[in-house]
Order: sequence, then structure tokens, then C-alpha cells
Amino acid sequence: MWISEHWRDYELIDCSGGERLERWGEQILIRPDPQAIWRTPRTEPRWDRPSARYSRSSSGGGRWDRNGLPESWEIGYRELRFRVRPMNFKHTGLFPEQAANWDYITEKLRSAGRGVRLLNLFGYTGAATVAAAKAGAEVCHVDAAKGMVAWGKENAALNGVANVRWIVDDCAKFVEREIRRGRAYDAIIMDPPSYGRGPGGEVWKLEDNLWEFVCLTARVLSDTPLFVLINSYTTGLSASAVGYVADSVFTKRFGGRTESRELGLPVTASGLPLPCGACSRWEFS
Repeated sequence: MWISEHWRDYELIDCSGGERLERWGEQILIRPDPQAIWRTPRTEPRWDRPSARYSRSSSGGGRWDRNGLPESWEIGYRELRFRVRPMNFKHTGLFPEQAANWDYITEKLRSAGRGVRLLNLFGYTGAATVAAAKAGAEVCHVDAAKGMVAWGKENAALNGVANVRWIVDDCAKFVEREIRRGRAYDAIIMDPPSYGRGPGGEVWKLEDNLWEFVCLTARVLSDTPLFVLINSYTTGLSASAVGYVADSVFTKRFGGRTESRELGLPVTASGLPLPCGACSRWEFS
């Protein structure tokens, strides 16, 4: 498991009974987490006095019950700064377990010894984009949601990075156009959703569409690729399965190697890691 254990402004205080208790800067949040299937005692007093709690509705969705929680605030990770903003469906605009990947991206780019063009697909609010740009890459950030791209630009401004090309578009359609243009990238990051709909009503389901999408992205890799990072939050899809896809596409074509693991966060109350998703890292050397 790759564990994001170097946070100062974020802490997973405890998790139990399908919820997690977290510190985001000075704010204490309680959010649902289906991985926390255990019912360990909630002895931590902050369970009883959070800044906000997200409660699911029996009819779908849910809502935040706020207790003085601001609309947004900033937190930092190492040299990076991010805007946090609680949204619908329990999200905050940041996945703290991805910090392990930000460290990996930063190390790979700074040790590359050359200029790197990086493509971030399904780029969300731009945390990986900012990490890559801060490490010197020329980044193209693509997401179909205009609001997420705008948020990504906010995060870029917080970090003083300008070497980013921002694209609001369907990721597959954008990659197809890049192939026709003959444009290539040395590194690719992708965080495809479990389920979604394209602008024309097309249905995306990760289990059905990941293989074709990864095969498509291989066609925009340069002749001297550095790495491809694939994230998955789809329940039941293991890190090994994602790694099998990466090896079958990238290792078969370019050589190199793939390593796949779960992503995790350390839980302060227990000292154990909470699994938070799957990740595959293919690298050329």
C-alpha cells in the first residue's frame, strides 16, 4: 500500500461505523466512508463536536450539517497549496490519499533531466496538475466539468504556476483530436470515474470502457515516455486488475515495468491504514 503519511494540514483522526473523522486545517469533518465497516469505539471527543457532518439521505444524495464551517479555506501539503470547498456528494475537492502520487510525480519529473509534457485526464480540481507544474512539467489538464477546471485554475494561482493548458472537454474526444494533430506527451495521469455520462449522453462505465480508453491514450505517448499513472475508485476493481491493463498496453508496447497498490491514509486512533483506492504506476525505466 502507498500511504500518504506526510500531511500536516490533514489528519484522518478516526474511522468507524461507515464514517471517517477528519481534520482539514482547523476544520473537523465527518464524512461517510464505505470502507470503514468496523464498529470500533468512538472514544475521540471530536466525534461529538465536528465543524460539519455530511449525512446521506434515504432518497439519495445528502447534505452538510454545518457548525460554523466556512464556505472554503486553504490547506497545504509540502510546498503545495489547495483550496478546500465542501460540495455535494460529501466531496471537498481534494483526495488526501493522492499525496503519495503527488510525491511520486514530483520525484519522477525532477529527476527526469529533461523537459516533460504531461497530460492529466479527468483532472478534477488540479492537485496532480499543480504538483506536476510545480515540478517543472508542461501540463495539459482536461476535465469535462467547467467548474472543476475553474477550481483547478484557482489552485494553480495559489501555487504561482502558469505552465498549464486548461481544457474543458470529454477526455476521449480530446485524446482522439490530439492523435490527429500528432501531439505527443511524455507522461499521462488519469483518474477516470466509475460511472458518468458524456456531453452527448454517452454512458461511461469503468469496467466496460477502461481498456479501450487506455489503449487510446497509449497512442499519444511520445517515443521516450516517462510514466503513466492510473487511479481507480471503483468498488471491486483491484489495483492488480488496473496494473494488468497497464502492463498489457504500455509494457507490451514500450517495455518498462508496472507497480500497482492500494492507496491509503494512516488512522491516528488505531495506527492502521485505511484503504482509499487503487493505483497503477507504469514507468519506462
